Amino acid sequence: MTGLTVLLPPSETKREGGDPSRTLDLRALSFPELSDERAAVITAARSVSSEEDSARTALKLGPKSIAERFRNLVLDTAPTMPAIDRYTGVLYDPLDAQSADDETRRWWSDHVVVQSAMFGPIGAGDAIPAYRLSHDSRLGTLRLASHWPTVSSGALASRSDGFVLDLRSEGYRQLGPVPALVPRVVSVDGSGRRKALNHWNKTAKGRLVSLLGRTRADVSTVDELVAWADEHGVVVERTSEGWDLVAESLETVRT
Repeated sequence: MTGLTVLLPPSETKREGGDPSRTLDLRALSFPELSDERAAVITAARSVSSEEDSARTALKLGPKSIAERFRNLVLDTAPTMPAIDRYTGVLYDPLDAQSADDETRRWWSDHVVVQSAMFGPIGAGDAIPAYRLSHDSRLGTLRLASHWPTVSSGALASRSDGFVLDLRSEGYRQLGPVPALVPRVVSVDGSGRRKALNHWNKTAKGRLVSLLGRTRADVSTVDELVAWADEHGVVVERTSEGWDLVAESLETVRT
């Protein structure tokens, strides 16, 4: 990957369905060198998902979500769809990937990487099935916190020759730590005071990645990212604590 690489977390919620003629092919995913590590996680996830009691504990499933364990039992045969379409929720819904044109989707495929608990880092265009797994899931003797970081970091470092914009949550950053720009998403009140956002920072991140793709942003440095943001009315500023992304500036952006 050249220029800008954007790292995203996955989403717990997944869109159902996909292309039944195209099932999971680990070596067709981005970073195929991680195929063995992916297979090991799939095997462990299948094992804990095979019984309701173990699935409830390992995957933190409640009565309304317990059926999601079955997703992990059919990963090899389930229909797939691009990751950018598979994930839903507060971060991914603002992308509105289904309405995006081919060039926008191509930009996302070329520049966006999702840090999946099941598959490690994958490209936004990679075809994946629905699954249930989180960064803190417990898979018997396989610990995701020790299984993924070294190999994920190595894979990401080998593919990025520009700079990295890391929009992952803390739990997913720990699964593949890399040197990166990690902005704090803030809200600014009428007096100019800034407050870091928690859950709703995902919406701002989704809007940012949507705009990056829809404008086919051509940036290779932090300065170029700041210039691009200024051109489109997005506030990205250096502070004494690092970098701030002002959420309100993404509510109505110029494309």
